[in-house]
Amino acid sequence: MTQNKNKMDRKIQKYIDDLFAGVGDSQELFELKEELFTNIKEKISDYKLQGMEEEEAYKEAVISMGDLSGLVDDMRRIGQDKAKSSIYTTMTARIATAGIIAGVLLILFGLLTSAMLYFMNLPGVSVTGPAVFIVAGGALLTYSVLTKETAKRYAMNKIRASLYSLAIGLILFGIYTAMAAGTATGEVFIAIGAFMFFFLGGTGLYLGLLFTGRNRRKELY
Repeated sequence: MTQNKNKMDRKIQKYIDDLFAGVGDSQELFELKEELFTNIKEKISDYKLQGMEEEEAYKEAVISMGDLSGLVDDMRRIGQDKAKSSIYTTMTARIATAGIIAGVLLILFGLLTSAMLYFMNLPGVSVTGPAVFIVAGGALLTYSVLTKETAKRYAMNKIRASLYSLAIGLILFGIYTAMAAGTATGEVFIAIGAFMFFFLGGTGLYLGLLFTGRNRRKELY
């Protein structure tokens, strides 16, 4: 089953790559290819649910996409317009960099504030409170790193990056709630219960994204 799935994935990817053959690489082209890949896979699944064989479903899915020559021309113009591409890349890179800096600062603020309160001999609830900034910082840092284009990798689709950010945020929030509940009640089972709910949700989402992820390396795409 997995082998057939991988074979169909490769077939879809080849169709898309052939469609945009000769078009210069760009972040916009990468994102469009990802969107087309997802749309075709979803259409194939829908047609298979209607009783079609996989090969027939693939053909119908491709036909249903209609004439994509306009998209090809748009991507070709973007690939040729170096100035426009440069502006797009620079702007998104700056936004992602600002997010990375803000994420790191939030994490450090949470850590240092909690440490300060700890050495002030305040109650455990007060000490764990500022750790919520670590949760926010970790989620923001994850999103910003994934949406930042580098020399070797394209930026991740913003929706997918947001889901990764949510997954990391849930895992960190699980740790935070476990610490807060544990210090507030003194009961380990309550801390474990609070941790388990968010941690399992975040881990499940993270693994789902990880196993359905696609390669973003420029030299291999």
